[in-house]
Amino acid sequence: MTVATGPVAVPSPMGKGTLSRQLVLRTTALVALVTVALSMFTALASFQILQNQLDDRLHTAISRPVGTGGGNMTSPNDEPADGPSDPAGSGLIRIERIAQTGKYATVAAPDGLTADGLAALLKLDAGNDPKTVALPGLGLYRVLVQEREWARIEVVTVVALPYSEVTSPMTSQLIMAGLLTIGAILVSYVGARRVVERSLRPLTRLAATATHVSNLPLESGEGHVPVRVAPADANPASEVGQVGIAFNHMLDNVEYALAARHRSETKVRRFVADASHELRNPLASIRGYAELTRRGADELPADAAHALGRIEAESERMSALVQDLLLLARLDSEPTLELHPTDVTEIVLNAVSDARAASSDHVWALDLPDDVVIARADPHRLHQVVTNLLANARTHTPEGTRVETSLRAADGWAVITVTDNGPGVPAEIRDSVFERFTRADVSRVRQAGGSSTGLGLAIVSAVVNAHGGQVTLESRPGSTTFAIRIPLA
Repeated sequence: MTVATGPVAVPSPMGKGTLSRQLVLRTTALVALVTVALSMFTALASFQILQNQLDDRLHTAISRPVGTGGGNMTSPNDEPADGPSDPAGSGLIRIERIAQTGKYATVAAPDGLTADGLAALLKLDAGNDPKTVALPGLGLYRVLVQEREWARIEVVTVVALPYSEVTSPMTSQLIMAGLLTIGAILVSYVGARRVVERSLRPLTRLAATATHVSNLPLESGEGHVPVRVAPADANPASEVGQVGIAFNHMLDNVEYALAARHRSETKVRRFVADASHELRNPLASIRGYAELTRRGADELPADAAHALGRIEAESERMSALVQDLLLLARLDSEPTLELHPTDVTEIVLNAVSDARAASSDHVWALDLPDDVVIARADPHRLHQVVTNLLANARTHTPEGTRVETSLRAADGWAVITVTDNGPGVPAEIRDSVFERFTRADVSRVRQAGGSSTGLGLAIVSAVVNAHGGQVTLESRPGSTTFAIRIPLA
C-alpha cells in the first residue's frame, strides 16, 4: 500500500528548539555576561581612583602647618566657635584640637556643619588612613585625623572632604554603564540573529532538499531521484558542505538501489508473464485430454475416474491462477482499461446475486441507493473487483456470517463497501493484505469453500489503482470492511 507523505513544515528561524534560537540566545548571553563584568570592573576601578584622589587631597590639606587659617580655641563644653567659611564651596572641614586641654579651633567648615557633626569629628581617633563618616546634616564625609607636635603642644588635626565627590561621579558612571550595557546586549542580539540566520541558510536549503526528496513518489517506477544538493552547499571546506556531500552520496546510493530493485521487479514480472503465457497451452492440452478421456468414463475403474475428475478440477484451478497472473502482469506493464460511463448499481447487484448462488450458507445483504450511480470504469474489471471482495469474504469467514455490500455516491466517488462480521483480518497481515501472495493462516481459510491463492486482493488493488481510485481496509474482530472508490462519470 502507498503511504502518502505531506509537506514537512519548516520551523521559524527563531522558533522554539531551533538551532538558530539557541545560537542567538547563547551568543547574546555571553556578550551580556562579558559586558556586565567589564562594566563592574570599570566601575570598581573608577571608584578606587576617585577615592584615592580624595584621600590624596585629604593628605595634602592636613599637611599644611598648624594654626594657619585663623580660628579661636574653644572648650568642648562651650558653644561651637564659628570658624571661617569655605569660600571655594569645596565642603572642606579642618579642625585643630589641643590634645592636653581638648580645646579646638575650626579652621574651615561649611555652613551646614552642626554641633552634632562637630562632636562626631572631635571623637575620632588619630590614624594614617582616612575614614568614611556620616555627619548629621552633611551626609557622608571622608575624614583624616592626625596628631602632630606644634610648639611643644600635641595638636590633633581633623580634615574632612565630602564623599559626594566620589559618589556623584560614580552614580553618573553607573547609569551610563547600564545604558551602554543594555545597548550592547540589544546590538549583539540583532547582530547575532542576522549572522546566525545568514550562516545557517545552507542548512535550511539542505532541509528543503531533504523535504523535497521525501515527497517524491519513489514506491514505483525506476526510482529516479532528480534532486541533489547544490554545489555551493556541498563545499567540503565547511561542516554544512560536508553534510551536503554526504547527502548527495546517500541520494546516489538510494537511486542506484531503487534502479536495481526496479530492474529485478521487471525481470520477475516478465518471467511471470512469460511463464503464465507458456503454461496456458499445456493446461489447455491437459484439460482437452481429460475431457477426451471422460468420454469413455464408463469403461474406467472407479479410482481412475476419480483421479480424472481431480485432474480436471486442478487444471481448471491452475488455469484461473494463470489468468490472474497474466492480468496482474498486464496491469503492471500496460494498465490500459476500457473506461466509459458504467452503471455501478447493476454491477454490484449482479455480483451479490452470483455470490448468493455460489454460497447459500452465508447471509448476503445488499444496500443500494435510490438513484443509479454512474462511474467512469471498465465494467468487466469492476465486476471482477466486487466478485473478488465477495469471494474473499466467503472464503475467510465461517458459515452464517453476514456479508453486506453497499453502494453510495459521495464527493465525486462511487463508494462500494463490503462488510462482514467474521473474525477479522489477522493483525500481522493487515498492512500487506493487498500485496501478492499474501495469505492468512491456513486454519482461518475455509477448506470446504475453496483455497486462497493470495492474488484476489492484489487484483482488486491493481484494478482500482488503474481506475484512478482507492481501496482501504478497516478490520477488527467482528467487523471487517473493504471500501473501494471509483471516480464518478
